[in-house]
This record gives sequence, C-alpha cells and structure tokens, in this order.
Amino acid sequence: MPFVPVDVLLKQAEEGQYAVGAFNCNNMEIVQAIVAAAEAERAPVIMQASQGAIKYAGLDFIVAMARQAAEKASVPVALHLDHGTSFAQVMQCIRAGFSSVMIDGSKLPLEENIALTRQVLAVARAVGVSVEAELGKIGGTEDDISVADWEAMLTDPEEARYFVEQTGVDSLAIAIGTAHGRYKGEPRLDFDRLAKVRSLVKIPIVLHGSSGVPDEAIRQAISLGVRKVNIDTNIREAFVAAARRVIDAHPDEIDPRKILGPAREAATAIIREKIRLFGSSGKA
Repeated sequence: MPFVPVDVLLKQAEEGQYAVGAFNCNNMEIVQAIVAAAEAERAPVIMQASQGAIKYAGLDFIVAMARQAAEKASVPVALHLDHGTSFAQVMQCIRAGFSSVMIDGSKLPLEENIALTRQVLAVARAVGVSVEAELGKIGGTEDDISVADWEAMLTDPEEARYFVEQTGVDSLAIAIGTAHGRYKGEPRLDFDRLAKVRSLVKIPIVLHGSSGVPDEAIRQAISLGVRKVNIDTNIREAFVAAARRVIDAHPDEIDPRKILGPAREAATAIIREKIRLFGSSGKA
C-alpha cells in the first residue's frame, strides 16, 4: 500500500492508548527488517530516515527501498524525515515522496522555531504530509553536561503550549531526559514534566533517544501520552552484533548475504520486541 502520513497513525494510537514505533532505516536489510517485523506483529510502523542515512544511501535510494517495502506490505507504513534541519531539505523530502517530515528548529530561539515550523506546515498541509516539530534539546549521550544545564535543555511546558497554539503542528518531540546514542548509565526521565506538557498540549508527543531506556520507563511515558517512540541505536547494536558473530565464527566467509542475512534477522527480532513493548502489536 502507499505511504501513510504519520499523523493518521498517531491519531489511531491516541484512540487506542499505544505508541507507534519509528525505526531508522540505514540500508536495504534494515528496511526489510522493519517491514518484516511490522508484518509479523500486524502493527503499523514508521520508517524514518536521518541526515546520516540520506547522506549514506542517497535520498532516491532510501525512498525507492522504502516504497518497494511499503507497496508489498499489508500493514500501514509511513516514511518520515527524522530531524530535518532546513526548509530546503524538508521540501526535497516532500518532493521525493515522504509522507511525513520533522522540522527540527529546537536550536533556534522560540519565535524563529515557530516561524520555520509554520513555513514547513504551509507547504506540507497542501500536499497531505504530516509535520513533527521539536521543542527543547535532545542531546547525545556523549555530552558532558551539568545538572543545571541538563534541566535547561528540557522542554518548558508553557512554551510547548504556546508553540502548539502558534503552529498547529501535528506532533511534538519534547526533551524530558532522553538522549541520542548509547547511554553511559540509566537515563533520568522527567515524567512530571511530560505529564505537565501533556495536560497543556493536546497533540501526540514524540520520544526521541529511546534506545536504552528501561521498558518500564517506556511504558510509563506511553501511559502519559507519548504516541511515537524513536529507535535507532538498539537496531544497530543487534544488526552489527549478529554480523560480527558470523565473521568471528567464519573468518574466511566472503559472501555478504551470509553475513547480512543473520544481521537482518537480528534486527527484525529487536524491532518486533519494541513493537510489543509499545503496545502496537495487532493494531494494523
């Protein structure tokens, strides 16, 4: 089936009180793993492409692989731009066929973030593409920041209310203590902040940096209104570990299919596990 806008999937998730998994696709095997997992779990799914994936594989290749997978799928599949950094790039992805885009103006002053988000929405709405924005700063796990700096990065609930009122964006990624990449320790999630944002903002909330967050914390975040959960690092870990096991066991192996096949199976398994955790299994 054709790509579905993310806002359609998240409205259904809101009604059912679950979250939809958004999984980063970096190559053909991971694209196949995402859709295979969604099919096996009968779940809606979001494939998303980051700046790194687009640079590595090329925009046209990403779209072609994702479209081929979606057209053969019997479950709803969205193709989403993860962390779009400019109006020009977002427009490129919309023209290429993405059904959803994220415009990340979180590093800008609030009013500039609002203006950029409005600019994207004006075009995206006209062509049926959903839009995610971000408020607050979701750093990397390698960042060495103080407690005061950490708190300053988190999303201000009143700013979130104002931002949504001024933009009418479809979904909002907020910073409540998660980070991109591998965690050095257990992440500290500010659930009180999430609950406050949710009480003021009546649109789906997005949780970035979710790899490595304990399952119970993910469940609590979903219970408080998170409807889209992003996963990338856990997929990479499973994929590379499986490939490494094959290479270690068979150092003379030169057939990439025998190395990447098990890696694809491992990626499928971890994605299925996440889909069940998010509560979207059986919701397609």
